[in-house]
Formats: sequence, C-alpha cells, structure tokens
Amino acid sequence: MNLEQVVVEKLRALSPDKQQEALDFIEFLEHKTAVKQPRHSVEGLWADLQVEVTEEDIAQARREMWGNFPREDV
Repeated sequence: MNLEQVVVEKLRALSPDKQQEALDFIEFLEHKTAVKQPRHSVEGLWADLQVEVTEEDIAQARREMWGNFPREDV
C-alpha cells in the first residue's frame, strides 16, 4: 500500500469534523509552501504610463487628505 492509499484510508476512518480539520491542515500546508510572487512597487505598476509623482505631489496629497483632520492640542 502506498502513502496516498494509507492517508485516504485513515482519512475515511475519521469523523466528518476531523476530516474537515485534516483538510484545513492540508490547505495550510499548501499555503505555507506556495511560491510567493514578488511585490511590485507602485512606480513599477505605472511605469509604462509615463506618470511622474514628485515629493511635492505626495506632500500636497497629504495636506489635502489630512488638512481637516481634527487634532488634539497638547
């Protein structure tokens, strides 16, 4: 009997809730060993659009976003 057959036989002997636990664990192992895709920078995502964002653009966006945010005076 090969390993797969032994696993299936033991899985069938379990109650449905324990079978679900086994499935959850298998999915955890799959996720844990999955090849992670490299992350791309935002600049890399829009590189072909020829958009240039400067530090001043970012500062202006922050001022617009947070300008009316209530502050506690200490």
